[in-house]
Amino acid sequence: MEDCRCRGDGENRHVWVRNRSSEDNFWSSVELFDDDEWKAQFRVSRATFDYLLEQVGPAIKRRRTNFRVPIEPKRRLAIALWWFARAGEYRTVSIMFGVGIATVCNIVRQVTSAILERLHQRFLSLPSDQRLDDVMAAFKERCYPQCAGAIGTTHIPVSPVALSRDRPDDYLNERGWHSVILQAVVDHKACFTDVYAGWPGSTSSASVLSCSDLHTKAEDQADGYLFPKEVSVEIPVHLIGDTSFPLKPWLMKSYSLKDQLSPEQHRFTHTLSSACSVVDTAFTRLKGRWRCLLKKNDIDASNMSKVVVACCVLHNICEIRGDSFLPEWNTGTVNCSSYLRQPDMQPYDGDTFCPAEVIRKTITYNLLTLLQH
Repeated sequence: MEDCRCRGDGENRHVWVRNRSSEDNFWSSVELFDDDEWKAQFRVSRATFDYLLEQVGPAIKRRRTNFRVPIEPKRRLAIALWWFARAGEYRTVSIMFGVGIATVCNIVRQVTSAILERLHQRFLSLPSDQRLDDVMAAFKERCYPQCAGAIGTTHIPVSPVALSRDRPDDYLNERGWHSVILQAVVDHKACFTDVYAGWPGSTSSASVLSCSDLHTKAEDQADGYLFPKEVSVEIPVHLIGDTSFPLKPWLMKSYSLKDQLSPEQHRFTHTLSSACSVVDTAFTRLKGRWRCLLKKNDIDASNMSKVVVACCVLHNICEIRGDSFLPEWNTGTVNCSSYLRQPDMQPYDGDTFCPAEVIRKTITYNLLTLLQH
């Protein structure tokens, strides 16, 4: 039951405060959950939840005032994680957690910002030093040499209602639904090492890449390489991707199957595509755990991009901590993908003969030898 009371502070100041009963809402029973139910509701284990609370709690804590007791950080984090996991209507979340509708919206925004500010740099970065060596060794075990990660893109749905200020038609992808694009680099463990989100759904993969910090970092180097290049090594450390990306010294891609390929080119293409499968694995787990990325949310494009990146950070934290992905989380994603089917990959046809082609040929015709060293 709710009641509204007018509280005074002195004789001239009054504020209306709505007291919400917690007796019948979802939050009041949370502490009774066993470990399985907790993970089913929040998509993270209690241990991971407690870790996240320790990390972002100070940033989402609010001061107590004369007029109301603030919502505690634990409930704030729970509200955000529950919304990330389902993207339920704010009204539904409001009832479940005993808070106002506008409060839910504000909390999701605040927790998202806290995750980005406090955890992004720590849990999401390109590999270097020993970590880079480990990634390269793992991809070599997948039969592809000198690889520091795989790059790919996926479309995240957004509601056209939220795009009224942003030229909605630009966000229409080739499948006819509105989306923003997530570009991501993934390591051998299906963890994200670089993400770039927010470009309208009509944008090509090559165009998104050209505008990203990843591209700037690589192209601004004097030698045109993304990772340190050893003088004695003919093949530089590089990323791998599908044919929608341009061929670069720091980014190898497969040959087009439309061309007449030699046996060596077929083997190279098959091997590279197989190694690239970690991208699909990462996107599947990301969207299965954080299902807000499967629904059209009434959030403007810039804020939705922040939610996407925050979910990528949370994905990495779960993967690194061994907080396993449960197969049942993918139940129902088939229905989502049937009406929001991902656009087909559009090959990039702007490649010209360049040093990158020489590198690709060297790998192609020396693949077996390279894997033996």
